Amino acid sequence: MTQLTFDLPRRTGLSRDDFLVADSNSAAVLWIDRWAEWPAGTLILHGPAGCGKTHLLSVWCEQASAVLVAGETLDRDAVARFAGDRQPRIAVDNGDCAAELALLHLHNSCQERRGSLLIACRRPPAVSSIQLKDLASRLRAAVAVGIDPPDDALLGAVLIKHFADRQLRVTPDVVAYLTRRIERSFAAVADIVARLDRASLRDGRPITIPLARKLLDAPDYSFQSGRDRGVT
Repeated sequence: MTQLTFDLPRRTGLSRDDFLVADSNSAAVLWIDRWAEWPAGTLILHGPAGCGKTHLLSVWCEQASAVLVAGETLDRDAVARFAGDRQPRIAVDNGDCAAELALLHLHNSCQERRGSLLIACRRPPAVSSIQLKDLASRLRAAVAVGIDPPDDALLGAVLIKHFADRQLRVTPDVVAYLTRRIERSFAAVADIVARLDRASLRDGRPITIPLARKLLDAPDYSFQSGRDRGVT
């Protein structure tokens, strides 16, 4: 008998201890730890969907007592709210979605007040199509550090973390199987773990290789990296 499924709250670890450090992201972690040394107080963090940018922003906000802002909500009013801060410390997630004029004003405000600005985006400013010349020149002058796609070890560790966030137990052979079969991105990890969680609840069966194979081989299965899904 098919069971009803519900989207129940789940714990997602966002602390420094929850972040998995590997060769692909170690440079980014180093710059986050050295935030007081950012040239001109600005750092650009770039990488593919779900690679851990949001998580690192949360880590920095905790370290620096900074404010986290979603890029799509950044506008003139949002910038004005930070204008009175003596030394503003702002993290902008999904900076690609931010209004360029608002982002320019925020950057200038942080520099004028000797604050700190961390911007997460998909592509480095050097290859981004930024329309405002003043914004383009400022962001391209800032330090930009990327997060690379994961190797097998990190991909497996992130799978384990996502299962743990959902309080799901899986055997090592399931993790190894998924590591070989899914797209090599953290967004794909979040996607397949969510699908397996729903299928396990619906069918009343544990998460096994046969269940994973059934989902991955289904004619209607597809995954395309969109905006960041989950936090890694």
